[in-house]
Amino acid sequence: MHMTQSRRRFLTTISSAGAAGLLGLSQSFAQEAPPETTTVRFPISNNICFAPLYVADELLRAEGFTDIRYVSTASGATGARWVARGDADFDNAFVGTQMSLIDAGERITIVGGLHVGCYELFAYGDMRSIRDLKGRTVGVQHLGSSPHLLVSSMASYVGLDPVNEIHWVVSSSDNPMELFANGKIDAFCGFPPEPQELHARKIGHVIVNTAIDRPWSQYFCCVLAGNREFVRRHPVATKRVLRAIMKATDFCAAEPARAAQKIVDGGFIERYDYAQRVLEEIPYAKWRAYDPEDTVRFYSLRLHEVGMIKSTPNKIITEGTDWRPWKELKRELKA
Repeated sequence: MHMTQSRRRFLTTISSAGAAGLLGLSQSFAQEAPPETTTVRFPISNNICFAPLYVADELLRAEGFTDIRYVSTASGATGARWVARGDADFDNAFVGTQMSLIDAGERITIVGGLHVGCYELFAYGDMRSIRDLKGRTVGVQHLGSSPHLLVSSMASYVGLDPVNEIHWVVSSSDNPMELFANGKIDAFCGFPPEPQELHARKIGHVIVNTAIDRPWSQYFCCVLAGNREFVRRHPVATKRVLRAIMKATDFCAAEPARAAQKIVDGGFIERYDYAQRVLEEIPYAKWRAYDPEDTVRFYSLRLHEVGMIKSTPNKIITEGTDWRPWKELKRELKA
């Protein structure tokens, strides 16, 4: 995809943000071998919260990547599944989505966390808590989607049975958000730009905001995963990709307005106002304070308890994660 923002403008933006260190080369960086491959591919999504992947292009070039591709997915496949099939190399997605693929034997490896708190659960009337979902209708595009997995995790955490005590309305033809907006379902869990749209239209009220409500605000909601073969065969490239994306995450935290403009200029997102609001609200800067392994353990336990994944937390961590580059980068990029 052609990015209209020039290299010079991007570097100027980084500098004016007071974040020149994002492009600095540490001693460990200088001692590293070059990446085993100079090509890296990311699937395109309209999720605003994935912004660090879309503003990382020049940071990736500084890491030695010369062929950076943003590929369109086809046939309705999620970016995570695209990575699992080897049609892309890395993707950011809800941790439950990544774990469900690992549980199904798909070839992805979670390598780090990205951000906290992009989901909001909306409801009507007297519904004020997750427990109030009992016997109510919740709309999702399909079972196994990230909102379905997240709300099921929430229900499990407060003692509800999401399989038998929540009525899931599955709609592939009608957008679940519009079903909620038209009063045809009781609750809806959305991710950017959907919450911003509902707020703008003054529809419903929020009963859970994962950016501020515990325990959800204490864990990553979205994590970065790579194709398992890519991660295994290209450990240096994997670390360099992760470093560029975490520096891009810092940029989103330091200069949300400029980051929002970059993803709009690049054609990833249409609405600048929604993009800016999301980048201002998501606590990107907190990534150093969170442990992605704790996140995987927390959510895999919830989903295992209700039978949505068969693997235990330890099996998911053993077979589907590699924390070595993350741990090295947390030491290297410490505040």
